[in-house]
Amino acid sequence: MTSAQVDDKGQGGPHPAAADATSAEGYQRALGARQIQMIAIGGAIGTGLFLGAGKAIAKAGPSLILAYAVAGLVIFFIMRALGELLMYRPVSGSFSEYAREFIGPFAGFVTGWTYWLFWVVTGITEVTAAAQYMTFWFDIPQWVSALIFTIILYGVNLISVKLFGELEFWFSMVKVTAIVGMILICAGILTLGFSDAGDTASVTHLWSDGGFFPHGIKGTLMTLQIVMFAFLAVELVGVTAGESKDPKTVLPKAINTVPWRIAVFYVGALIMILSVVPWTEFSPGVSPFVEAFEKMGLGLGAGIVNFVVLTAALSSCNSGMYSTGRMLRDLALNGQGPKLFTRLTKSGTPLVGTTVSAALMLVGVWINYQWPGDAFTYVVSFATISGMWAWIMILMSQLRYRRLADRGALPQSTFRAPGAPYTSVFALAFIGVVIVMMGIDKDTRISLYCAPLWALILGVSYLVLKARNPENKAFADR
Repeated sequence: MTSAQVDDKGQGGPHPAAADATSAEGYQRALGARQIQMIAIGGAIGTGLFLGAGKAIAKAGPSLILAYAVAGLVIFFIMRALGELLMYRPVSGSFSEYAREFIGPFAGFVTGWTYWLFWVVTGITEVTAAAQYMTFWFDIPQWVSALIFTIILYGVNLISVKLFGELEFWFSMVKVTAIVGMILICAGILTLGFSDAGDTASVTHLWSDGGFFPHGIKGTLMTLQIVMFAFLAVELVGVTAGESKDPKTVLPKAINTVPWRIAVFYVGALIMILSVVPWTEFSPGVSPFVEAFEKMGLGLGAGIVNFVVLTAALSSCNSGMYSTGRMLRDLALNGQGPKLFTRLTKSGTPLVGTTVSAALMLVGVWINYQWPGDAFTYVVSFATISGMWAWIMILMSQLRYRRLADRGALPQSTFRAPGAPYTSVFALAFIGVVIVMMGIDKDTRISLYCAPLWALILGVSYLVLKARNPENKAFADR
């Protein structure tokens, strides 16, 4: 499938196959409404919240709540921008498709390959986290657990998309149920005073232990990289567009759940655990949810939560393997990747792309073997910068699309982003601040060193492909 191109006068239209993306892309529209909803909800609940929040609490204290709230608002702006594009043309591999159509072929090429890399690196991150969670019960090397999990999840992704959606539905249900249950338990401790933390639990912990900003505003700003990483994957709902049964009905509903998801699962959960257990008692690198239950004296609860966060990490990695295969296939269909990635199994899964991605995720096993203590920080920082590129392309594509649609050059979307273009510009500025903070933080600066190298690799690769395929429309300038 080749993206519709906007000509020099700004004219263009929906892709000719937009009305029947199933036949155009070869995928099966097997993902139902409840599956899309839970994938959207579960996509925002993963390692960034369950494990990364431990380090963020140590850096920012209770002000981390504010960081999640503000960043969550930005995420909503991004998702509404994506929603506007999806209702204009719902396709699998949407980020690279929109970048290709509204910015240019090189932008689509970079976006597709960078988003693929993001999920490969994120898969390493999630497997790393899962391996760390296993040490709660078993004294085994992290790399052994990482290897086993990678192999198992690869096998799961060879199943049909319908079963993938069903598995993700139940994975997400476990995560949602666990967080809601934890919030209710903390609320019970605050009001009824049971457990070991009952006598000391109080909402005053949010401001009495060094203040709401114990390390100043700078401490809060320095957590933005961790905070934004926690939200990476909310855009995964866009990748499912090509395999959703009724995208124009289901996707807007899923996107509109973003505010309450963030309010409950991030802001609400953090308010509760930081009220029950003072922020000074949490340790970086340890899941604050597991640690909270241990300090409450609810040992069984800690084991249950550890199982839940293990499930969350594996679920996110599973979603990563799903999206990498689709993104590689989209690139291949546009002549911007090897043709072998276009192959589908009888059940409609991109076998070759998924296999290559899973093989690269095994790099995570080596990282866990070499640097078991620092592995999470290294991969999180690189995943964040590559994931945020997709958000930047979504916002820039939406701004370009809105200008064309308002001039009548393209049809108006049925799901317009409220407040745009101002909200999209604000979101871009916020992402810029996050990148600056990553450059200041010595722990995350390494990702900014890697970004130019990746850009150089992509630039050279693009020029080589363009020279070899001069007649390919995927490389034609707009």
